[in-house]
Amino acid sequence: MENLPKKVRSKKLNTRVDLTAMVSVSFLLIIFFMVTIELAKPKLIEYDSGQDRGCCDCQPRHYGENRSITVMLGENNKLIYYIGLLSSPIVSPKEIKYGKEGIRRELLKRKNNLLGYSSKNRKPESLIVIIKPSKKSNYKNLVDILDEMAIAEIGTYAIVPEFTPEESKLLASK
Repeated sequence: MENLPKKVRSKKLNTRVDLTAMVSVSFLLIIFFMVTIELAKPKLIEYDSGQDRGCCDCQPRHYGENRSITVMLGENNKLIYYIGLLSSPIVSPKEIKYGKEGIRRELLKRKNNLLGYSSKNRKPESLIVIIKPSKKSNYKNLVDILDEMAIAEIGTYAIVPEFTPEESKLLASK
């Protein structure tokens, strides 16, 4: 019995589990579910009937109609603007000049009117200017009107090259 080999005992390994990754994943899941629950809650949409504004021109018939100005650029430095929709404008189309005493004064006046009509519990509505250069207008006119947007601090404007048939007739007639 002396020659019998000794039993080799296997070494016991440490069975400790590192839970660092599990903690990170659980925090990510908690954050994910908190965000999805918050986004799933129904939101309240404020209905703007226009009753609290007391607008000087008239009540807008479409949302944003009272805060949009369309500026059309024609040939020979022609500049025509109107407020609202062309079919039923708040301010009918008028020809105006570039510069301090022309379009800039109208933009600043309209912008200040909008700031005055915004109620105190809502953020003030900004003026929206739609710039429509015709194919006969020159590049200088477009640069001039963009300069007027910067001077009057108009933050929301768009350059739209398409004209409706009514706008084309208006630009050709005046």
